[in-house]
Amino acid sequence: MDKKWVVMAKSGDFRQIGKSIGTDPVVARLLRNRGLSPEGMVNFLNPDTNKSPNSHLLKDVDRASIFMLAQIEQKSPIRIIGDYDIDGINATYILYRALKNMGADVDYDIPDRVKDGYGINRRLIDKAAADGKKVIVTCDNGISAYEEIRYAKEDLNLSVVVTDHHDVPYETDREGERKEILPPADFVIDPKREGDSYPFKEICGAMVAFKYMQVLYETSGEDKTDLDDLIQFVAFATVGDVMPLISENRAFVREGLSRMNETSHVGLKALIEANELEEISAYHLGFVLGPCVNAAGRLDSALKAMELFTCTDENEAKAKAKELVTLNERRKELTAEGVERAAEEIAAGGHADDHVYVIFLPDLNESVAGIVAGRLKERYDRPVFVITGEGDEVKGSGRSIEAYSMYDELNGVKELFAKFGGHPMAAGFSLPKENVSVLRQRLNENDGLTEDDMTPRKVLDMVMPIGYVSEELIRELSVLEPYGMGNPKPLFAENKATLTYAMKMGRDKNFLKLSLTGEDGRPVEAVYFNDADDFLDAYRERFGKEEEQNLLSGKGSGKVSFSYYPNLNEYNGKKTIQIVIDEFLI
Repeated sequence: MDKKWVVMAKSGDFRQIGKSIGTDPVVARLLRNRGLSPEGMVNFLNPDTNKSPNSHLLKDVDRASIFMLAQIEQKSPIRIIGDYDIDGINATYILYRALKNMGADVDYDIPDRVKDGYGINRRLIDKAAADGKKVIVTCDNGISAYEEIRYAKEDLNLSVVVTDHHDVPYETDREGERKEILPPADFVIDPKREGDSYPFKEICGAMVAFKYMQVLYETSGEDKTDLDDLIQFVAFATVGDVMPLISENRAFVREGLSRMNETSHVGLKALIEANELEEISAYHLGFVLGPCVNAAGRLDSALKAMELFTCTDENEAKAKAKELVTLNERRKELTAEGVERAAEEIAAGGHADDHVYVIFLPDLNESVAGIVAGRLKERYDRPVFVITGEGDEVKGSGRSIEAYSMYDELNGVKELFAKFGGHPMAAGFSLPKENVSVLRQRLNENDGLTEDDMTPRKVLDMVMPIGYVSEELIRELSVLEPYGMGNPKPLFAENKATLTYAMKMGRDKNFLKLSLTGEDGRPVEAVYFNDADDFLDAYRERFGKEEEQNLLSGKGSGKVSFSYYPNLNEYNGKKTIQIVIDEFLI
């Protein structure tokens, strides 16, 4: 599929702006591309968790804190019910650790992905009641569990506090007005509630839990800075749950990474060591450590991750961390198999032209359905739902594109589901197997997507010749970290540099080491981590076989355009500028 290359065209006197905020004009332009005013740029460059919005602005949080303080004082048995993903696990740990430190009679439970599905359910509620619990606190779930919470309240006389960050379910009246459907809990803390005055809505479940504990500590007279060690778990969840790294999320992730790189937490240290990591970045949270935590809930039990987080014995923690790494390796294998099977189903199933892919793979391990959906979304650039299960009721996970609000679209056909929930970019559900084909038909009847919506865009920050890159600029660019959702790594464009040399690298000879020469005649080393053979095939088609041979022998002269970002490569104590090529335009 064709891809649109779009260069940001934000205007401004970047030399003057850079001077006023103390940065290179390139950094000033990058900040302007992120929609920041000069004042916003200063705040962005100086993130501070202490400048986070006031936690008391969350609706119900003050009343819920007064209630919880009374439960702690009365020694009421409390059960936390979290979720089996990275956000839910971290949120559970934050609540457990903070309440335990206050002397609460508290424990936790997490749903089993296969047995229970997402969020709180009757089995978990019955179990809590049978264990003598009087209070249930949810985290990263509960906002859509109306019937389950009604059951806990009315049939079992349990008190329930919901802490969540997902979209609130709603119904639409004849005039098209939305009316939210809140669960009948004693207290509901969710920044997405109607009338909630918390200004930043894009926080994860672990952040909501942390905010709740901040208010509880203030209410009790405890020093809320005693919670600061938990910021590393907020950061872990924020990156792992793909929250935008702007505003307070950026501040918490930056602070959390700083703490994690010096952590004394036994479980975190063991997980870092098991993955042979040294300095931890947002990338490692999202793509190395996070998947290990998620793998526990996907292939075994999320309680294993909680056992690692609560472990105080170093040798025991090392064994538990290695187990999570092994589970993650198995998860990778299952994902790769699932993606290929799904691609075959798309090609053979007669629905390849659908705007919304609804793929039914009955015997796919349901634990990887969401990951497979995400991989397919990236491959085909359209919303994807992957449904699994061989019983009368099946389960699905979806991943979306920017132009398609997954939660809203599912809400429009909610009568098809036994249960559903999520947000614009991801969702999960269960439904009768007989409804799968109906779901495919209904979602594609009124999807509203155009070919333009499904044409991927490569958004570039600016055209910048590689000759402009210097060590000083690379160091200045580092102030923009951590990168992630909402704050992507800067991408620059070079127009018509000369490619003089290419050599296959790696164990499988699947990436390239390159030499480039810009207009100033200065040679620059580069690497290209995408498919080496695909690139060489395209190069040969464009310039001919003889020129391809020249390139491989160091005598190339082909002019190429590409997107890239610069970094410093350190080898044997020597630092050199290196261009990491994102994509070629030949």
